[in-house]
Amino acid sequence: MKIAVINSGSSSLKFSLFEMAGESVLLHVLIERIGEFSSNVVVEFGGTKRVITRVIANHHEAIEKVIKMLQEYDLAKELCELDAIAHRVVQGEEEFSKAVVIDNGVIAKIKEFIPLAPLHNPANLEGITVCRKKAPFVKQVAVFDTAFHSTLPKEAYLYAIPHKFYEEHKIRRYGFHGTSHFYVAKEASKMLGKRLEECNFITLHLGNGSSACAIEQGRSVDTSMGFTPLEGLVMGSRSGDIDPAALIYMQRTLGMNLDEVDRMLNKESGLLGLCGENDVRAILERDDDEASEAIAIMTRRIKKYIGAYMALLGRVDGIVFTGGIGEHAPRIREAVLNNMACEIRLDSELNSKNATVISHAKSSVKLFVIATNEELEIARQSRDLLGNR
Repeated sequence: MKIAVINSGSSSLKFSLFEMAGESVLLHVLIERIGEFSSNVVVEFGGTKRVITRVIANHHEAIEKVIKMLQEYDLAKELCELDAIAHRVVQGEEEFSKAVVIDNGVIAKIKEFIPLAPLHNPANLEGITVCRKKAPFVKQVAVFDTAFHSTLPKEAYLYAIPHKFYEEHKIRRYGFHGTSHFYVAKEASKMLGKRLEECNFITLHLGNGSSACAIEQGRSVDTSMGFTPLEGLVMGSRSGDIDPAALIYMQRTLGMNLDEVDRMLNKESGLLGLCGENDVRAILERDDDEASEAIAIMTRRIKKYIGAYMALLGRVDGIVFTGGIGEHAPRIREAVLNNMACEIRLDSELNSKNATVISHAKSSVKLFVIATNEELEIARQSRDLLGNR
């Protein structure tokens, strides 16, 4: 069974083709800067990698480029030869708690949720629209970032604001990165030799966008991102948690308008706002007070969430680090875990090597570094959904 997974962004498109019999990646294509003067096309096939620079005007042309790659490597002549095409969709609101086959009704709902994810859902729809035109008879599946968090209890997802805002406008915590949190939790449970339903985990997806998740008996019961991906941890250019009264002050006293505040919080804050850089690798190479302070603020926030989630869960079987920072930044993991509760002990040598298990032998909580694979998880959910079709 061949399943293509597409993650369509506003100016990018990721394409992965899986052979599900062995869960192997046959082809991976990343197209960046769509619609700009020059686009980058990164192609990975058979252990080789090449980069092509050319103009890709829109997502239709991006899909055409992917089809040419499929033809070049003799994988398929057209998208219609594939068994399924799965799409990452960011916001599924309360409507979608699992993967679904895309039809006109599903598309209408994704459009309806655009105000909740104005930067993401329109781009996700663009990929769906193009693929439906190119392969109208191939099953298309939507897998939602918010789906894993559909198990949040009311006390976790409701904000302490007048109830009418939830009832009439669905303002609540949704959470994101759900596919990643679900994938790494399952991998960690395998390493413990247990079923996911027997495990309590704290998972940390740390990258340019970051979130934490408390997982109790395999179900998400709390997560740091909220109504949008802005809430929670300190991120590359997003502020994370902030007193909302500070934003009122910025508008009322400093004269900032809504667009200026929105841009500041999402694109000019986080690590970028603190030290002028949003790349943790570059920040860690610096030797100045601003860089050190930025790292301290970021890691302190992560530590606070771990402590809160330990209190919520009671028993924690493992803490999982994933994402670009979580997987590749030993100094960040050490700063987060240093002076934690006595049952959490980091093995510094294993941590420095980015080992999969980085906990000390005497640590009662296992500490994991697990590479996320959202595309594979999306393909798996699509296979399971379509298995009997």
